[in-house]
Amino acid sequence: MSLGSTSLDARSPLLVRRRIATYFVGGVTEIPRLVALLAQRGRVVHELSVDIRDGVRESSMVCAVLLPGEEAEELLARLRELPAVVSAELA
Repeated sequence: MSLGSTSLDARSPLLVRRRIATYFVGGVTEIPRLVALLAQRGRVVHELSVDIRDGVRESSMVCAVLLPGEEAEELLARLRELPAVVSAELA
């Protein structure tokens, strides 16, 4: 029996569940763009909730994303680059 190849291959990144809070302007029309960025590269998005209120300038979106730990800051930076995003942080 060879131990050289296992299902826990060193090349497979360990996925970490990160909660991300994003505040944005533009209301409902921005949601598809935000979710598309979160789901890029085959990321799994869980527990997505969006809060949009009449008369409030900023909306919020909170979700959990499974991704390699080292990608969390890169993902936050990419969210912050979107014109509609006011802020994006780990929650």
